[in-house]
Amino acid sequence: MQNVEIIDAGAEGKAVARVEGVVVFTTNVIPGDMVDIQVTKKREKYMEGNVVAIRTPSPDRVEAFCEHFDLCGGCKWQFLPYEKQLYYKQKQVVDQLTRIGKVNIPKLYPIKGSDRTTFYRNKLEFTFSNRRWLSLEEIRSGKEISDQDVLGFHIPGMFDKVMDIRKCWLQPEPSNEIRNAVRKYALANKLPFFDLRNKSGLLRTMTVRSNEKGEVMVIVVFYADDKVAREGLLNFIADSFPQVISLLYVINEKGNDTITDQEVVTFKGKDHLVEEMEGLKFIIGAKSFYQTNSTQAYELYKITRTMAGLTGSETVYDLYTGTGTIANFVAKRAKKVIGIEYVPEAIADAKINSANNEIDNTRFFAGDMKDILTAAFIEENGHPDVIITDPPRAGMDAKVVEVILAASPERIVYVSCNPATQARDLQLMQNQYEVKEVHPVDMFPHTHHVENVVLLEKKIRQFDDSTIRQ
Repeated sequence: MQNVEIIDAGAEGKAVARVEGVVVFTTNVIPGDMVDIQVTKKREKYMEGNVVAIRTPSPDRVEAFCEHFDLCGGCKWQFLPYEKQLYYKQKQVVDQLTRIGKVNIPKLYPIKGSDRTTFYRNKLEFTFSNRRWLSLEEIRSGKEISDQDVLGFHIPGMFDKVMDIRKCWLQPEPSNEIRNAVRKYALANKLPFFDLRNKSGLLRTMTVRSNEKGEVMVIVVFYADDKVAREGLLNFIADSFPQVISLLYVINEKGNDTITDQEVVTFKGKDHLVEEMEGLKFIIGAKSFYQTNSTQAYELYKITRTMAGLTGSETVYDLYTGTGTIANFVAKRAKKVIGIEYVPEAIADAKINSANNEIDNTRFFAGDMKDILTAAFIEENGHPDVIITDPPRAGMDAKVVEVILAASPERIVYVSCNPATQARDLQLMQNQYEVKEVHPVDMFPHTHHVENVVLLEKKIRQFDDSTIRQ
């Protein structure tokens, strides 16, 4: 298909065209681009394809600022001006709520943009690999490629291919400096990089976390238990970067990279960082979930607290509480806050965060949401006046929705990183609740991802000459 105009930016980063009445989905282009598309999939109501040429660029198109833009799967909207990114993110929220959830939106706030559009993340994970991604030019050259060891990001859709990253624009320094120095040290000392296919080698992954004070945590994950090599690398990091106040390591011999079930060892310094918000201090450990855009998380939590409409007399349930950030953030305006989270280590941090901040009206529980949040649990811990829920991208389990409906709080504040699953869940609640307010928040500039906060209130039913709440 030639000279096809891109007319919209859809969900999950898809670009949208329409050819002879049929919707065509593609990627890596923006509205206004005139392109040639090679169709890869045909269905009755839509097609998918790859752009093979941009004939006329959109007048909105700008140059990407990152040298890794063409291959890295991260910041795919760099060629779209930020104000346009915000426009399409808000449009995505409205489209998904109204189309998937059949939601009426009586009040829509303008999307809250991020003051920082680069260097806004507080956490990045890098992968060591002994087989770096080769460019087409390198492959065609026929030359023997000897420098295969890399430390960077996975190529999208390829578990065993990693691209070397020289400068990433997502996390402030010393993130790039640490990664580049560690790579240089490992190469100079001939430390074996991980073989992702054969599961062998020494160096597996490295995570860099930072806080608003500029303090840094580094977690190095080793595949093999080589004390001499391990201590050599860790001492190098400690000696080279005084900003690293928490230096940790893990020996992970499993088939996957997750460390939630692994022992984290403190090599030097503390086992956590501290982030501050409105005078509250939050402990962040190696396994803790904390919003990766700290300054924008504060805006998100303020919106959530405002929608909750707390007066000091309410019992609040904070579902998927993580390290209790939202729970502790709203606690001073509530009578009692109950936080529930799957990860025990996160709940331990939540309790510590309450204690450190002298908050005594919170209680936290660890376990699977659908197993903990039962009628008996609610009977024991009190009926919720307000429920705040911030589930993962998959949304809430249907059984959790059932218990929420049975609990029948006056208000529900639903925070979501995936408006599509949020819309699905809202539809499940539409018989008892109606949406009152919608407020999108951009946590991840230059990506298609968008956070969204929705306020639901219990419906009022009319019965002849009387009015009662459902």
